Amino acid sequence: MSEGIVILMIGISTFLGAIGLVALIWAVRTGQFDDESKFIDAARFDNEEDLKDAVMMEEKKKKARKKREEKAYKPAD
Repeated sequence: MSEGIVILMIGISTFLGAIGLVALIWAVRTGQFDDESKFIDAARFDNEEDLKDAVMMEEKKKKARKKREEKAYKPAD
């Protein structure tokens, strides 16, 4: 290969690596990897049934919260 192609390949790979590093730093700073309940839930719910029950309870809470928000919002006629 010629020197020009090697230099181009090194430049492009360095650029792509820099983009990946910037994306990783951005994700860490904005909390994309924060999952505080993951390890707590793993210890609290040992078997699959308990985990499914917990998921169903979370869904019920979300539905109830959404219903309360819809009920509270009444646009003027």
